[in-house]
Amino acid sequence: MANKQVDKQTKAQAEAQAHNPYQQIFTPANIVTMLRIAFVPAFVVLILAPWPSWVPDISASSALQMVKPLIAAIIFALLAFSDSVDGYLARSRNEVTTLGKFLDPLADKILVTAALLALVELGDLPAWIALVIIAREFLVSGLRMVASVEGFVIAASPLGKIKTVLQIVALLLFIVKGSTFVSTFVGSWMWLVNTVSWFVMAVALLFTLLSLVDYFMKSSEVLGLPLNGSQGILGIPSRLAAGRNGTKGGSAAAVVAAAAETPQTFETSEISQVTEAARFTEAAQVAEAAQVTEATRVIELARAQGRTLGTAESCTGGLVAAALTEVPCASEVFCGTVVSYANEVKASVLDVSSDVIKSEGAVSAQVAEAMARGALVALDVSLSVSVTGIAGPTGGSKEKPVGTVWFGLAQRSGGEVAACSEVHHFSGTRSEVRAQATTQALKILAKKLCERD
Repeated sequence: MANKQVDKQTKAQAEAQAHNPYQQIFTPANIVTMLRIAFVPAFVVLILAPWPSWVPDISASSALQMVKPLIAAIIFALLAFSDSVDGYLARSRNEVTTLGKFLDPLADKILVTAALLALVELGDLPAWIALVIIAREFLVSGLRMVASVEGFVIAASPLGKIKTVLQIVALLLFIVKGSTFVSTFVGSWMWLVNTVSWFVMAVALLFTLLSLVDYFMKSSEVLGLPLNGSQGILGIPSRLAAGRNGTKGGSAAAVVAAAAETPQTFETSEISQVTEAARFTEAAQVAEAAQVTEATRVIELARAQGRTLGTAESCTGGLVAAALTEVPCASEVFCGTVVSYANEVKASVLDVSSDVIKSEGAVSAQVAEAMARGALVALDVSLSVSVTGIAGPTGGSKEKPVGTVWFGLAQRSGGEVAACSEVHHFSGTRSEVRAQATTQALKILAKKLCERD
């Protein structure tokens, strides 16, 4: 009963948002992000404009001139801190939106770029430092765009987070040390403030370059570079396959996330990339529409027949389960999934014979059927589907090329467990293969349920 009530509440909330699309745009998190962008010009005016001289009172004007950089630093710090605020709001309220994914990284880059250019304008920072930091953002944006076109989202690295924090701290120090108030207060120790400021900036530049190298290493396979560093500097996996990954929109979301860090001025080669990205997004939307249709059909048929469902997934990584749980009240018939990406999980959780995996390979009829049987038992359901395949871009062979996917189907019949399998060969990027496999798994379930309808 509790699950049904939660499903009804979720459905009601979704219907309310559909009737009022502004609720999906003007969420508290998005409002904070928009305000952060809107106040960047105010920060630039505070740090560059001679506004203290506009005050008629000479003493007040002199006092404001002394603390002018401090006021600008406070505004900069508040704007930088608001980045964590909108992130917390989006996660805690479960309001992560496509608009937010687009605006949030742009807001950070606009703020940092504004501070860099302002300090260069004031003569407090060499232009080459600003060039290095801004160039890094352009290069990373280009890498993410290329990766998204190929169906990948480059995994984030702690180096990027460290880089951002160090840049913010360094910029704050450079803004503050330009204050007459600080130089007067510190006195003969001003050399120490300058030393610390330059040291932090140097470390920030180091991590800026390290994070750039890390991105290139992670993108080596996509770019065709012989770097052999697909796990980056810290050994973090190079990429996440674009797909639902818990978010509605899947591959389209990957393109939007990459586009959020892409400059808006394109050369000819970049135009072709964007065109390909648009095609990729359209294909993802078509695939998702097909999945919604099939998933709804599966849930309705299973509910009408009083059957329970489960899935065992390898190459799709839970996408079939994600599609089924998009349907309201799916919990009435869908019990769960076993994501057995590693062969060890196939053996230990789904009871797939290790000898069979070694002799036939993880992508085979025998393993697909064994996975389906294992899910039937592990999840205690009456019907289960399994998916195991090679999504690419590597891992294929002459006998089993990229795009080969085996599906298993198991059901209880007269106290016995019967299983069958079928193979399909898909084409396209990794994300497209996974999307097609997800749709096919849903079709297999629907076809089996229709046999009893």
